[in-house]
Amino acid sequence: MRIVFMGTSEFAISPLEHLVLNQFQVVAVYTQPDKPAGRGRSLAPPPLKRAALNLKLPLVQPPSLKKAEAVAKLASFKPEVIVVAAFGQLLPPPVLDLPKFGCVNIHPSLLPRFRGASPVAAAILAGDEFSGVSIMKMDRGLDTGPVLAQAQIPVSDWDTTGSLTAKLSLVAAGMLQEVLIRLAGGELTPQPQKEAEATYCGLVAKEEGEIDWHLPAIEIWRRIRAFQPWPGCYLVWQGKRLKVIEAVPVLGEESPPPGRVVALPAGGKSGAAFGVGTGDGILGILKVQLEGKRVMSAAEFLRGQRQFLSAMLKLS
Repeated sequence: MRIVFMGTSEFAISPLEHLVLNQFQVVAVYTQPDKPAGRGRSLAPPPLKRAALNLKLPLVQPPSLKKAEAVAKLASFKPEVIVVAAFGQLLPPPVLDLPKFGCVNIHPSLLPRFRGASPVAAAILAGDEFSGVSIMKMDRGLDTGPVLAQAQIPVSDWDTTGSLTAKLSLVAAGMLQEVLIRLAGGELTPQPQKEAEATYCGLVAKEEGEIDWHLPAIEIWRRIRAFQPWPGCYLVWQGKRLKVIEAVPVLGEESPPPGRVVALPAGGKSGAAFGVGTGDGILGILKVQLEGKRVMSAAEFLRGQRQFLSAMLKLS
Protein backbone atom coordinates (compact mmCIF):
# COMPACT_ATOMS: atom_id res chain seq x y z
CA MET A 1 0.00 0.00 0.00
CA ARG A 2 1.49 3.31 -1.10
CA ILE A 3 1.05 5.87 1.71
CA VAL A 4 1.30 9.64 1.64
CA PHE A 5 1.53 10.94 5.21
CA MET A 6 0.36 14.46 6.07
CA GLY A 7 1.04 16.12 9.43
CA THR A 8 2.71 19.04 11.14
CA SER A 9 2.89 18.86 14.94
CA GLU A 10 4.66 16.55 17.40
CA PHE A 11 1.49 14.44 17.55
CA ALA A 12 2.16 13.17 14.02
CA ILE A 13 5.72 11.97 14.63
CA SER A 14 5.13 8.63 16.37
CA PRO A 15 2.56 7.38 13.82
CA LEU A 16 4.95 8.22 10.96
CA GLU A 17 7.97 6.65 12.65
CA HIS A 18 6.05 3.48 13.45
CA LEU A 19 4.95 3.09 9.84
CA VAL A 20 8.53 3.36 8.61
CA LEU A 21 9.93 1.07 11.32
CA ASN A 22 7.33 -1.54 10.42
CA GLN A 23 8.22 -1.29 6.72
CA PHE A 24 5.05 0.33 5.44
CA GLN A 25 5.59 2.04 2.10
CA VAL A 26 5.56 5.77 2.87
CA VAL A 27 6.17 7.40 -0.50
CA ALA A 28 6.02 11.05 0.65
CA VAL A 29 5.46 13.27 3.67
CA TYR A 30 3.47 16.50 3.42
CA THR A 31 3.78 19.18 6.08
CA GLN A 32 3.22 22.91 6.49
CA PRO A 33 5.78 25.45 5.22
CA ASP A 34 8.44 26.70 7.63
CA LYS A 35 7.17 29.65 9.68
CA PRO A 36 8.79 32.57 11.56
CA ALA A 37 9.30 31.79 15.25
CA GLY A 38 11.05 33.19 18.30
CA ARG A 39 12.28 36.69 18.99
CA GLY A 40 14.39 36.78 15.83
CA ARG A 41 11.43 35.62 13.72
CA SER A 42 13.73 33.28 11.81
CA LEU A 43 12.10 30.46 9.85
CA ALA A 44 11.52 27.32 11.90
CA PRO A 45 10.59 23.92 10.47
CA PRO A 46 7.48 22.06 11.67
CA PRO A 47 8.28 19.15 14.02
CA LEU A 48 7.21 16.56 11.44
CA LYS A 49 9.63 17.99 8.86
CA ARG A 50 12.59 17.18 11.11
CA ALA A 51 11.30 13.64 11.59
CA ALA A 52 10.74 13.13 7.85
CA LEU A 53 14.23 14.35 7.02
CA ASN A 54 15.74 12.05 9.66
CA LEU A 55 13.86 9.16 8.06
CA LYS A 56 15.09 10.28 4.60
CA LEU A 57 11.57 10.48 3.19
CA PRO A 58 10.51 12.70 0.24
CA LEU A 59 9.15 15.92 1.71
CA VAL A 60 6.63 18.41 0.30
CA GLN A 61 5.58 21.67 2.00
CA PRO A 62 2.73 23.18 -0.03
CA PRO A 63 1.13 26.43 1.22
CA SER A 64 -2.17 25.01 -0.05
CA LEU A 65 -3.57 21.87 -1.67
CA LYS A 66 -6.32 23.74 -3.51
CA LYS A 67 -4.37 24.55 -6.66
CA ALA A 68 -4.41 22.14 -9.61
CA GLU A 69 -0.60 21.90 -9.70
CA ALA A 70 -0.53 20.87 -6.01
CA VAL A 71 -3.07 18.12 -6.67
CA ALA A 72 -1.08 16.98 -9.72
CA LYS A 73 2.10 16.83 -7.63
CA LEU A 74 0.30 14.73 -5.02
CA ALA A 75 -1.12 12.44 -7.71
CA SER A 76 2.39 11.83 -9.03
CA PHE A 77 3.16 9.85 -5.85
CA LYS A 78 0.31 7.45 -6.76
CA PRO A 79 -0.99 7.21 -3.17
CA GLU A 80 -3.34 4.36 -2.35
CA VAL A 81 -4.16 5.97 0.99
CA ILE A 82 -3.46 9.38 2.52
CA VAL A 83 -2.92 9.43 6.29
CA VAL A 84 -3.55 12.75 8.03
CA ALA A 85 -2.48 13.61 11.59
CA ALA A 86 -2.70 17.22 12.82
CA PHE A 87 -1.87 18.57 9.36
CA GLY A 88 -3.52 21.98 9.77
CA GLN A 89 -5.10 22.17 6.31
CA LEU A 90 -8.52 20.99 5.14
CA LEU A 91 -8.23 18.61 2.20
CA PRO A 92 -10.19 19.76 -0.86
CA PRO A 93 -12.48 17.27 -2.70
CA PRO A 94 -9.96 16.47 -5.49
CA VAL A 95 -7.49 15.31 -2.82
CA LEU A 96 -10.11 13.38 -0.85
CA ASP A 97 -11.10 11.52 -4.00
CA LEU A 98 -7.55 10.74 -5.13
CA PRO A 99 -6.43 7.59 -3.26
CA LYS A 100 -7.96 4.15 -3.78
CA PHE A 101 -8.59 3.60 -0.06
CA GLY A 102 -9.45 7.23 0.66
CA CYS A 103 -8.02 9.63 3.24
CA VAL A 104 -7.70 8.52 6.87
CA ASN A 105 -7.49 11.04 9.71
CA ILE A 106 -6.01 10.42 13.17
CA HIS A 107 -7.90 12.64 15.62
CA PRO A 108 -6.95 12.86 19.34
CA SER A 109 -10.44 12.69 20.83
CA LEU A 110 -13.32 10.27 21.22
CA LEU A 111 -15.36 11.46 18.25
CA PRO A 112 -17.90 12.90 17.88
CA ARG A 113 -16.77 14.67 21.08
CA PHE A 114 -14.38 17.56 20.43
CA ARG A 115 -14.23 17.84 16.69
CA GLY A 116 -11.96 20.70 15.70
CA ALA A 117 -8.55 22.22 16.33
CA SER A 118 -7.71 21.65 20.02
CA PRO A 119 -9.35 18.43 21.25
CA VAL A 120 -6.69 17.52 23.83
CA ALA A 121 -6.90 20.89 25.58
CA ALA A 122 -10.69 20.72 25.36
CA ALA A 123 -10.80 17.36 27.16
CA ILE A 124 -8.69 18.73 30.04
CA LEU A 125 -10.74 21.94 30.26
CA ALA A 126 -13.93 19.90 30.46
CA GLY A 127 -12.55 17.72 33.26
CA ASP A 128 -13.05 14.54 31.22
CA GLU A 129 -11.89 11.36 32.93
CA PHE A 130 -11.04 9.77 29.59
CA SER A 131 -9.70 10.93 26.25
CA GLY A 132 -8.66 8.89 23.27
CA VAL A 133 -7.89 8.51 19.60
CA SER A 134 -10.31 8.13 16.71
CA ILE A 135 -9.18 7.04 13.25
CA MET A 136 -11.78 8.00 10.69
CA LYS A 137 -12.41 8.00 6.96
CA MET A 138 -12.34 11.63 5.89
CA ASP A 139 -15.22 13.31 4.14
CA ARG A 140 -15.89 16.94 3.23
CA GLY A 141 -16.83 18.00 6.77
CA LEU A 142 -14.69 18.97 9.78
CA ASP A 143 -13.93 15.68 11.55
CA THR A 144 -17.35 14.34 10.52
CA GLY A 145 -16.32 11.18 8.68
CA PRO A 146 -17.22 7.63 9.76
CA VAL A 147 -14.97 6.08 12.42
CA LEU A 148 -12.73 3.13 11.56
CA ALA A 149 -11.25 2.54 15.02
CA GLN A 150 -11.22 4.11 18.47
CA ALA A 151 -9.26 3.69 21.71
CA GLN A 152 -9.50 5.50 25.03
CA ILE A 153 -7.06 6.21 27.85
CA PRO A 154 -7.56 7.84 31.27
CA VAL A 155 -6.72 11.52 31.83
CA SER A 156 -4.65 11.88 35.01
CA ASP A 157 -4.84 14.85 37.37
CA TRP A 158 -1.30 15.78 36.33
CA ASP A 159 -1.76 15.52 32.59
CA THR A 160 -1.13 18.65 30.55
CA THR A 161 -1.92 19.08 26.88
CA GLY A 162 1.74 18.28 26.22
CA SER A 163 1.86 15.05 28.22
CA LEU A 164 -1.56 13.81 27.12
CA THR A 165 -0.81 14.54 23.46
CA ALA A 166 2.39 12.48 23.73
CA LYS A 167 0.45 9.53 25.18
CA LEU A 168 -2.24 9.75 22.51
CA SER A 169 0.39 9.90 19.77
CA LEU A 170 1.80 6.56 20.90
CA VAL A 171 -1.69 5.05 21.07
CA ALA A 172 -2.38 6.34 17.55
CA ALA A 173 0.85 4.83 16.23
CA GLY A 174 -0.16 1.35 17.35
CA MET A 175 -3.72 1.70 16.08
CA LEU A 176 -2.78 3.04 12.66
CA GLN A 177 -0.88 -0.04 11.52
CA GLU A 178 -3.77 -2.39 12.20
CA VAL A 179 -6.27 0.00 10.60
CA LEU A 180 -4.25 0.22 7.38
CA ILE A 181 -3.82 -3.55 7.15
CA ARG A 182 -7.53 -4.17 7.71
CA LEU A 183 -8.52 -1.31 5.40
CA ALA A 184 -6.47 -2.82 2.56
CA GLY A 185 -8.07 -6.20 3.23
CA GLY A 186 -11.61 -4.83 3.16
CA GLU A 187 -12.13 -5.91 6.78
CA LEU A 188 -13.31 -2.58 8.22
CA THR A 189 -16.86 -1.26 8.32
CA PRO A 190 -16.82 2.51 8.92
CA GLN A 191 -19.23 3.52 11.69
CA PRO A 192 -21.11 6.81 11.18
CA GLN A 193 -20.74 9.34 13.98
CA LYS A 194 -23.76 10.27 16.09
CA GLU A 195 -24.39 13.86 15.06
CA ALA A 196 -26.60 14.55 18.09
CA GLU A 197 -23.57 13.95 20.36
CA ALA A 198 -21.12 16.11 18.41
CA THR A 199 -19.23 18.94 20.12
CA TYR A 200 -16.65 21.33 18.67
CA CYS A 201 -13.53 23.10 19.89
CA GLY A 202 -11.67 25.98 18.25
CA LEU A 203 -8.08 27.15 18.38
CA VAL A 204 -6.79 28.29 21.77
CA ALA A 205 -6.04 32.04 21.71
CA LYS A 206 -2.86 33.43 23.27
CA GLU A 207 -4.95 35.89 25.31
CA GLU A 208 -6.63 33.01 27.15
CA GLY A 209 -3.45 32.47 29.14
CA GLU A 210 -4.00 35.38 31.57
CA ILE A 211 -5.50 34.01 34.78
CA ASP A 212 -8.88 35.30 35.89
CA TRP A 213 -8.96 34.85 39.66
CA HIS A 214 -12.74 35.20 39.70
CA LEU A 215 -12.94 31.69 38.24
CA PRO A 216 -13.15 28.68 40.58
CA ALA A 217 -9.84 27.08 41.60
CA ILE A 218 -10.79 23.84 39.80
CA GLU A 219 -11.33 25.68 36.53
CA ILE A 220 -8.07 27.67 36.77
CA TRP A 221 -6.21 24.43 37.57
CA ARG A 222 -7.64 22.81 34.44
CA ARG A 223 -6.71 25.84 32.34
CA ILE A 224 -3.11 25.74 33.61
CA ARG A 225 -2.87 22.11 32.51
CA ALA A 226 -4.75 22.62 29.23
CA PHE A 227 -2.63 25.60 28.21
CA GLN A 228 0.69 23.88 28.92
CA PRO A 229 2.94 24.12 26.94
CA TRP A 230 1.10 26.81 24.93
CA PRO A 231 0.12 29.56 25.51
CA GLY A 232 0.78 28.99 29.22
CA CYS A 233 -1.13 30.54 32.11
CA TYR A 234 0.27 33.62 33.78
CA LEU A 235 -0.30 36.50 36.16
CA VAL A 236 1.41 39.90 36.19
CA TRP A 237 3.78 40.68 39.07
CA GLN A 238 5.71 43.97 39.23
CA GLY A 239 5.25 44.52 35.52
CA LYS A 240 6.50 41.06 34.52
CA ARG A 241 4.69 37.90 33.56
CA LEU A 242 4.82 35.12 36.11
CA LYS A 243 3.86 31.85 34.48
CA VAL A 244 2.18 29.27 36.66
CA ILE A 245 3.66 25.99 35.50
CA GLU A 246 2.08 23.65 38.02
CA ALA A 247 -0.71 24.12 40.53
CA VAL A 248 -3.32 22.22 42.50
CA PRO A 249 -6.69 23.08 44.07
CA VAL A 250 -6.43 23.23 47.86
CA LEU A 251 -9.28 21.69 49.80
CA GLY A 252 -10.32 22.36 53.37
CA GLU A 253 -8.77 25.83 53.76
CA GLU A 254 -10.68 29.07 54.30
CA SER A 255 -10.72 30.93 51.01
CA PRO A 256 -9.31 34.49 50.84
CA PRO A 257 -10.70 37.03 48.36
CA PRO A 258 -10.00 36.35 44.66
CA GLY A 259 -6.45 37.37 43.78
CA ARG A 260 -5.11 37.48 47.36
CA VAL A 261 -1.81 35.60 47.86
CA VAL A 262 -1.63 33.58 51.08
CA ALA A 263 0.93 31.34 52.73
CA LEU A 264 -0.01 27.68 53.01
CA PRO A 265 0.98 25.38 55.91
CA ALA A 266 4.40 23.80 55.47
CA GLY A 267 4.06 20.09 54.83
CA GLY A 268 0.43 20.43 53.79
CA LYS A 269 -1.17 17.80 51.59
CA SER A 270 -1.08 20.03 48.54
CA GLY A 271 2.69 20.52 48.69
CA ALA A 272 2.18 24.16 47.65
CA ALA A 273 4.25 26.92 49.30
CA PHE A 274 1.56 29.54 48.73
CA GLY A 275 -1.91 29.84 47.31
CA VAL A 276 -4.12 32.42 45.64
CA GLY A 277 -7.75 33.07 46.42
CA THR A 278 -10.18 32.39 43.59
CA GLY A 279 -13.90 32.67 42.95
CA ASP A 280 -14.27 29.32 44.72
CA GLY A 281 -11.44 27.94 46.83
CA ILE A 282 -7.66 28.38 46.88
CA LEU A 283 -5.29 27.52 44.05
CA GLY A 284 -2.05 26.14 45.47
CA ILE A 285 1.01 27.08 43.41
CA LEU A 286 3.76 24.47 42.95
CA LYS A 287 6.00 25.72 40.12
CA VAL A 288 6.40 29.11 38.45
CA GLN A 289 8.57 30.89 35.91
CA LEU A 290 9.20 34.62 36.14
CA GLU A 291 9.68 36.35 32.79
CA GLY A 292 13.31 35.93 31.70
CA LYS A 293 14.06 33.35 34.41
CA ARG A 294 14.10 29.56 34.67
CA VAL A 295 11.29 27.40 36.04
CA MET A 296 11.48 27.13 39.84
CA SER A 297 9.49 25.82 42.76
CA ALA A 298 7.02 28.16 44.41
CA ALA A 299 9.05 27.98 47.62
CA GLU A 300 12.22 29.07 45.81
CA PHE A 301 10.34 31.93 44.15
CA LEU A 302 9.11 33.17 47.53
CA ARG A 303 12.63 33.23 48.96
CA GLY A 304 13.54 35.87 46.41
CA GLN A 305 10.16 37.66 46.39
CA ARG A 306 9.07 37.85 50.04
CA GLN A 307 6.80 40.81 49.35
CA PHE A 308 4.71 38.53 47.12
CA LEU A 309 2.96 37.03 50.16
CA SER A 310 -0.25 38.94 50.99
CA ALA A 311 -0.11 40.75 47.63
CA MET A 312 -3.34 41.46 45.80
CA LEU A 313 -2.99 40.32 42.22
CA LYS A 314 -4.68 41.80 39.19
CA LEU A 315 -7.93 39.87 38.91
CA SER A 316 -7.93 39.35 35.13
